[in-house]
Amino acid sequence: MLKKPLYHEGSRDLQDRVGSRKLADRLAEVLAREAFTDDDKAFIETRPMFFLATADAEGRPDCSYKGGDPGFVRVVDPQTLAFPSYDGNGMFKSLGNIRVNPSVGLLFIAMNEKPQRLRVNGRAAIAEDDPLMSEFPASQLLIRVTPTDIFPNCPRYIPDLPAGMPSQYIPCAGAAPPEPAWKSFDDFKDVVPPRRHEQPVAP
Repeated sequence: MLKKPLYHEGSRDLQDRVGSRKLADRLAEVLAREAFTDDDKAFIETRPMFFLATADAEGRPDCSYKGGDPGFVRVVDPQTLAFPSYDGNGMFKSLGNIRVNPSVGLLFIAMNEKPQRLRVNGRAAIAEDDPLMSEFPASQLLIRVTPTDIFPNCPRYIPDLPAGMPSQYIPCAGAAPPEPAWKSFDDFKDVVPPRRHEQPVAP
């Protein structure tokens, strides 16, 4: 299957309006990947939750929270992620969507003094008798995801929940928020556009 590009026409239009196309291309070149790294595995398997985005056959979206003990999401190999489906409300909104549209998006977040987030887009399949289910007590189904795009996102607006502290990067009136450190990294600093202070882009 021919891999689709990370950005589509809508993304490109907005990138061109704010002058971020070169930065977006560099981020994709440096950070995006199709296989899980050891660092991805370590981060994902220590998360007690993630958000799962799905859509039905007509493209109508749905987003749900999935939680469990750290390790309930397993990176089985560089091309496979798996997680169980536990007892729920019986609506099967997310898994029902996967039945008719296997495209999914997963968001893993660390909300602490070292914020981090990792996005995983891919294609999902549901199994009722997967051997891996035996490793997840009370699992009813197992979902395996084959990634198409794996990439970290800038974590600057994530709060430190244990400390009850908001992100220092949240904009406020009368003060310019600090720039995130990554924008000064050698990989990116030559393509970072000037900060915009004017009105938001018109729709």
